[in-house]
Amino acid sequence: MVWGLLFHPQSPETEAIASLLADVLVLSAAVFSLVAALVVASLVRPRRARGEPEGRRILDAKAARARIEAIWTCVTVIVLGGLFLLTVRAMAKIDAPLEPGTAPDLVVTGHQWWWEAQYPNGVVTTGEIHIPAGHRLLVRIDSADVIHDFWVPQLARKMDAVPGLDGYIWLEANKPGRYQGMCSEFCGAQHAWMHFVIIADSEADFSSWLKSQAQPATQPSGSAASEGARLFLEKKCGDCHAIAGTAAKGGNGPDLTHVLSREFLGAGIARNTPETVALWLTNPQAAKPGNRMPDPHLSDAEASALAAYLGTLK
Repeated sequence: MVWGLLFHPQSPETEAIASLLADVLVLSAAVFSLVAALVVASLVRPRRARGEPEGRRILDAKAARARIEAIWTCVTVIVLGGLFLLTVRAMAKIDAPLEPGTAPDLVVTGHQWWWEAQYPNGVVTTGEIHIPAGHRLLVRIDSADVIHDFWVPQLARKMDAVPGLDGYIWLEANKPGRYQGMCSEFCGAQHAWMHFVIIADSEADFSSWLKSQAQPATQPSGSAASEGARLFLEKKCGDCHAIAGTAAKGGNGPDLTHVLSREFLGAGIARNTPETVALWLTNPQAAKPGNRMPDPHLSDAEASALAAYLGTLK
C-alpha cells in the first residue's frame, strides 16, 4: 500500500502496523466523504412544496429522523466492529508472548543515555545491535534507571523500558541492512542523543560477528598500549567499564571489550575516532553534556596511553 511504501516497513510486524494504519485512513476518508456529502445534500435539498400541510411535514420529519438514527447506529457498529477485528488481527502478528520462563534471544537494556544488548553466549555490545536477517528474535526490554522507550520504526513497535518490569517484543528484519533506532520517551538531558542502530546481517556474517565478539580483548602490544592497560585498572576505569579477559568487570558504563569495532560513540553523538576518544578521556562533559562519566583528571601522557590501549580493542 502507498502508506506502507512511504514509511518502508522492513519486517512482518511493521508491515502489519502500516497495513492497519492504511486501512484506518481509508475507512476514515470514506466516512468523512459520506458525512460531507450528506451535509451538502441537506443544504441544497428542496423545501416542502407550496401548500403542503405543516402537520404532515412534521410527521414525515420525525419518521425520517427515526430511520436515519437506526441506519447510523448500524453503520457505527459495523465500522467500529471492523476496526476492532483489523486491530486484533494486527496485534496477533505484532505482540510477543508473555509466557513465564520464556528465554529471550536478546536482552536490551536502556541506560541514561545509551543502549546495551546482551546475547545468550555472553556477548555484550553498546549502541550497535546485530541480528540475523530473516530470523524473528524474542527481545526482552529492560531499564537500568528511568523509563526509556525502545523504538526501531522500520522493524518493530515501541516498547517501554521500565525499571523492574520486563517488556517483550519481536525483532526481525526482512533483509540485511542498517536500521536506525532511538529512545522515544523523554528520559533526561541527553534523551535526544540516545540513538542506536540495528544491523541485520546475513546468517553467515552474523555468526562470524558473534564469534568474534565473544573473544576476550587482545593483550596490548607496545609500551604505550601496555601503559594504558595498566592505567585503565589503576584509575579505577574498570569499576564502571568491563573488558573481557581483564580484571575490569564494571557494569555501570558501556562494555569496552571491542569498542574499536563500533562506528559511533556516545549513543550516536559522534563517530568513533581517535579525536573523539581523546575528548571522552580528557573532558567527557564536553563530549556529551550530562553523561555520568566523571572527569578522570588525566595528564596528556596518561590520556595518550589510555587512547593507545583503547585503540587495540577491536
